[in-house]
Amino acid sequence: MKSLKMRVCSGAVVAMCAVLSTAALAATIAPAGKSFSAPGTIVVSNPIAPNVSCGVTLSGVVAADGSYAQINSVVVTGGGLCGVPQIIGLPWKLVATSTTAGNVANVGFSVLGSNCGPSTIQGTWNNATNTLTATNQPLSGNCTINSLSVNPNPAFTVSP
Repeated sequence: MKSLKMRVCSGAVVAMCAVLSTAALAATIAPAGKSFSAPGTIVVSNPIAPNVSCGVTLSGVVAADGSYAQINSVVVTGGGLCGVPQIIGLPWKLVATSTTAGNVANVGFSVLGSNCGPSTIQGTWNNATNTLTATNQPLSGNCTINSLSVNPNPAFTVSP
């Protein structure tokens, strides 16, 4: 009977450690509580057009505790097909999962009635260059963000 109790307790400890490890992996974004604008470039493919390259500006606010950045506005610029997409799923939520990686939830756009997303994409962060990038990120609707690169202003610092 004693060995059964030890196994139950060991299982509970493992589960608790897994939860705490996940929480410990989260990183914070600074400057907390501040509005930001992040201009850059995006290249997308969708069922209507492959490899459409456009300018993009993400705007929003970093949560007061730095646990995430909320993207409230996405403006796509450029000629040709860059004027066609309509952004869907806002607000998007950027969470730093480490000092060099993160994800953005609810990413999506609509092109001539064809929805791409909303989906969660994975990206990388570089404190030294103040750059968020993502490559080859699939979205539902047979779409892909081939590349995304933005530079927040004011500059973000992601820390453990």
